Amino acid sequence: MRLTRTHGASIAAVVLALLFAGGAVTVASAEREEAPATPVSDSADAGFARDMSVHHQQAVEMSFIVRDRTQDEEVRRLAYDIANTQANQRGMMLGWLDMWGLPKVESGTEPMTWMGMEAHGDTGPLDGALMPGMATKTELDRLRKATGKDAEILYLQLMTDHHKGGVHMARGCVDKCSVEIERNLAQGMVDAQESEIALMVDLLKARGAKPRD
Repeated sequence: MRLTRTHGASIAAVVLALLFAGGAVTVASAEREEAPATPVSDSADAGFARDMSVHHQQAVEMSFIVRDRTQDEEVRRLAYDIANTQANQRGMMLGWLDMWGLPKVESGTEPMTWMGMEAHGDTGPLDGALMPGMATKTELDRLRKATGKDAEILYLQLMTDHHKGGVHMARGCVDKCSVEIERNLAQGMVDAQESEIALMVDLLKARGAKPRD
């Protein structure tokens, strides 16, 4: 299984660029009326695009790992869907940053500060987990070494946590972002990932397991 995520992301970014050029950047509520037409670097729009791009990249990575660790068609199909969807969404968000003339990485700024919070406070990243829900380096190593049912269960547990963190962040953009098309994407993430969480609960149950607390 080989994803053409680069091509898909490029096409999506071009389409979105045309939408923006045609005036798709809008302000939808009174609270957002003072927002600039083009987001600035410390805006919720830019912060969400940066942070969710990083978050999505790990989901793609985990999905490729489990693809090679199991032959179970249900899990492989879910992993493909997640990898394909999130790789394309990541391309969109990085494309927006390019169109806005903003850096994809902002040094000195902690993840999720645009939400009015820090991902880890004063403790720093925990074993490489940059944001809530993200897997640690140790967990990724365990996934790489697991096989069969063990790999399926660990992937489903890690991805459930990952989706919960993603939903929390996406809801933050729905509330705070000024660009309508970006808020719509964030709401779509909430809806899709909540549905996938429910599916993963069922897949875990079928394997005699459950999500982690």
